[in-house]
Amino acid sequence: MSLRQFEYALAVATEGSVTAAAESLRVAQPSMSQQIRNLERDLGVTLFDRTPGGLVPTAVGRAFLQEAEIAVNAARRARETARAGADDLVGELAVAAQLGFGTRQLPGALGVLRRRFPRLEVTVFEESSSAELEQLCRRRVTDFALMAACRRGPADAHRLGEEEFVAVLGAGHPQLAADRVDLRALEGEPWVRFDRDSALDGVLQEVSEENGLTPATVARVSQTATAVRWAAHGLGVTLVPASAVPRGYEHLARPVSPVVSQPVIAVVHPDAGPAATALLELLRQETWDGSASLRRSDADEPHDEPHEETAAANVVRPLRAG
Repeated sequence: MSLRQFEYALAVATEGSVTAAAESLRVAQPSMSQQIRNLERDLGVTLFDRTPGGLVPTAVGRAFLQEAEIAVNAARRARETARAGADDLVGELAVAAQLGFGTRQLPGALGVLRRRFPRLEVTVFEESSSAELEQLCRRRVTDFALMAACRRGPADAHRLGEEEFVAVLGAGHPQLAADRVDLRALEGEPWVRFDRDSALDGVLQEVSEENGLTPATVARVSQTATAVRWAAHGLGVTLVPASAVPRGYEHLARPVSPVVSQPVIAVVHPDAGPAATALLELLRQETWDGSASLRRSDADEPHDEPHEETAAANVVRPLRAG
């Protein structure tokens, strides 16, 4: 038996088929099938029932997989700890972030991490759906996640601060004269909204119900930068986390009343290793008072021409989780 066979069995249990598991691990399907058969022969048990719906772990298979996951994670942690001791982390760090969370803080922290460990490969998933984000965490696709809520215990979940939401208005909008916009004053405005299953659209729905708003949808988008740009050009109002406002657009963003905010929670998988721990410590040093960060940026930035924040492109390979 080998750790590689354990990894294959865990992938099959997660994906439900040898073909999908082979694709996820980028190995040949016949080779994986053979390794699973060899593993079952060596153990003298059947790990999976072959059903019309796919491969399903047997009772003994489920017990074996629990121990196999512990062994695989322990081996991974041992490798990463040894490499960290040599001041040269090598491997992968998978990070997932709820759409709009840590838009300013995460790139800077990842940049420091990559400069410290240049051989570390970082992959970031930006996910709009809270349910999909939870699924990524459950399937152990990610080592580290930023989200508004989670079901993990206190050992896994670390509260970093609050993410305050702001309204972004078009140039010349009368509400820009106020330091804080009363949400009720936006009744009757057209809104640039997010996809219906997005956690951000869920925030707007909840805020609307609490404040008696009936937002008229003029457009639906998938990314916060798109929503801000369209709102800035007068298409409609949008509501986004303060840190998601791109530099150059801060003068069009206003905090709202009543205050709308969500906690920012970092979820670190118990077996994620030293890279995830290092990222957590870097993010603890960031400012998570979104409205304060927005005010500082607004004071420092010229307002002549809006421009995009591009630093993150040099740090990670962005992926759209699906």
